[in-house]
Amino acid sequence: MAAAIGVRSDYISGDLRRFARRSGDPDQVRRLLAIALILDGASRSEAAKVAGVTLQIVRDWVMRFNEGGPGGLATRKAPGRASILNDEQRTRLAEIVEAGPIPAAHGVVRWRLCDLAQWVWDEFALSVTRHTLGRELRAMGYRKLSARPRHRGQKSDDIADFKKALPPA
Repeated sequence: MAAAIGVRSDYISGDLRRFARRSGDPDQVRRLLAIALILDGASRSEAAKVAGVTLQIVRDWVMRFNEGGPGGLATRKAPGRASILNDEQRTRLAEIVEAGPIPAAHGVVRWRLCDLAQWVWDEFALSVTRHTLGRELRAMGYRKLSARPRHRGQKSDDIADFKKALPPA
């Protein structure tokens, strides 16, 4: 049977318990407490049983702790799928949104997501759904703006007459 991987010795179990008390990440707390048990002399099997995980997971935690200390045990963001548009394509998209459509060239008078998706297909040969394109634009800081609706019969002179005056203080 292979020897267990040693736990780095620059931390003591009390330090790890203090880190666990201050941490807001419950998974990191569980990992820190399991490592603290190991530093107190418990076997890795006991630490795995207390943490509710398998022995292999405790081994992985020890390796992460040895590499990054208590911060190495924090929950990492899952990598997820890569973005469809690269930075250059996002820049071009931002330019075309800022400039607005040219009716003669683009055939529209204002950009809709379906029009922009067609433009992305024509320009980059990338098939992008409206939903994905909307998420990309939102991440770039764009929001859907719409004017406040006005009744067609509303007269601007009447607005002041209907406002309620505050009583004198």
